[in-house]
Amino acid sequence: MSRIVLRDLTKSFGDLAVVDPISLEIEAGSFVSMIGPSGCGKTTLVRVIAGLERASGGEVLVDGAAPVDARAHKRVAMVPQQPGLLPWRTVKANSRLLLDVNRKANPPDAADPLALLHEVGLGEFLDAYPHELSGGMQQRVALVRALALHAPLLVMDEPFAALDEITRSEMRAILNRLVEGRGVTVLFVTHSIAEAVALSDRVLVSSPRPSNVVADIEIDLPRPRSADVEDEPRYVELCAQVRHALHGSMRR
Repeated sequence: MSRIVLRDLTKSFGDLAVVDPISLEIEAGSFVSMIGPSGCGKTTLVRVIAGLERASGGEVLVDGAAPVDARAHKRVAMVPQQPGLLPWRTVKANSRLLLDVNRKANPPDAADPLALLHEVGLGEFLDAYPHELSGGMQQRVALVRALALHAPLLVMDEPFAALDEITRSEMRAILNRLVEGRGVTVLFVTHSIAEAVALSDRVLVSSPRPSNVVADIEIDLPRPRSADVEDEPRYVELCAQVRHALHGSMRR
């Protein structure tokens, strides 16, 4: 499991400040969502944590190591907004992509992609190509590709944004089922309040750019968590709490 520590982290592109000094800790094994206005810097922040961008100032530690080192040792896996499947590889081959690159760095407990593909309902599509899959099916392959690495940190940048609401609901249930009990730390970016509350242990609400955390809301819904949790009064209350914090951040 990965513990994330940010100490006075900043990120700028030239004169454009994207992330204000942020200090926070994310406990190992927790599911933390970040929500905020469009263009506020959420994606930039998680890319810094994932080792894809360098911080301008401050410090980021993933299990005590710099993100770029954690990524080099395959301790970070990322699910992007677009599935990014290679069109010439089958579902089975795409699910193995991260394992097939730099095999010497593969962790000894890397999962079997075939078992995960069956678990997400793609057992009949192992030899299919991306153009033969729906958007939801492609995103399931991207999720399996990341989980198969068994990296202790899973970073997800609006992975369900392009899906319809029915498919998004299905993907929330699949994700909850796959990560619970696996000991993985999840950092999840979303614009959906319903999604953030349904999935998370904590929701971090971001201000407009330059990004800063203006609310840190504990989601005290019980686990394991099924789709029925979205019918519970406490779920509705927590959604309202996140919504009020988000609207308050945009008035700042």
